[in-house]
Amino acid sequence: MNDAPRFGPAGLSDSYTVKKFDPAAMAAYTASFGLTAFEYQCGRGVRLAQDKAQALGAAFAAKDITLSVHAPYYISMSSMEEDKRLHSIDYLLQSCALVKALGGRRVIFHAGSCGKQSREAALEKALDTMRRAVEAVDAAGYGDCILCPETMGKVNQLGNLDEVLALCSVDARITPCIDFGHLYAREQGAILADEQSAGADYASILDKIAAALPDDRAVHFHAHFSRIAYTKGGEKCHLTFADPDFGPPPAPLMALLRSRNLAPTIICESAGTQAEDAAILAKLYANE
Repeated sequence: MNDAPRFGPAGLSDSYTVKKFDPAAMAAYTASFGLTAFEYQCGRGVRLAQDKAQALGAAFAAKDITLSVHAPYYISMSSMEEDKRLHSIDYLLQSCALVKALGGRRVIFHAGSCGKQSREAALEKALDTMRRAVEAVDAAGYGDCILCPETMGKVNQLGNLDEVLALCSVDARITPCIDFGHLYAREQGAILADEQSAGADYASILDKIAAALPDDRAVHFHAHFSRIAYTKGGEKCHLTFADPDFGPPPAPLMALLRSRNLAPTIICESAGTQAEDAAILAKLYANE
């Protein structure tokens, strides 16, 4: 039996009411839900000072909560402008510096969009940027960091499952971040739609990961989960587990992870109830 998955929130839920930066309070709040992971959000830039990051890391480590970092949203590995691709590498380096200070290893990022180029051309640029990023990470002394390209929710974004797995082929340390809500939204709900069909769809996704990454990455991959509303362009907005109008349903995935002895880190990105809903995921996995 492999070790169990870790469950946690993307940032702090609306129910967290402490106004000041308080590492001990943040860690205690997260632990109170029985959670063992936390993703620090840097979508608008890496702005947490090193001393604060170290204090935060120590507080979470004391509660056996692992930390990851979500890198800035404006990363574009596939941009047609080389400057933007090079800046994207800098943003990844900043994120690696932060995750090291936090005592974590995983940096999650969006690869970018296709823009006015073909998907093939966008992926080719992203693969080249990914190779450069690995070299830069190693040169900066962050070789133990794990870069995690994320599957994306909008149709024109680079980041379907095949594209993310292609990026993971650049280096054995690159681990996919499988956002199941994003996959659901970009397919307009055609997959993972309901409890009956989702089991087979989840199985197909997990099978594809295992075939592409026949190593520990298929067991300890990173994941995001939330219910997501979509339009014809894909992702519209994140919802909560209390909203049943959109998928994907969590229970079939948790059953599969349990039956296959898989142990990913699963970060819940519900809109304002991410800690509460992450606790629901953990209970579903435990079959409680």
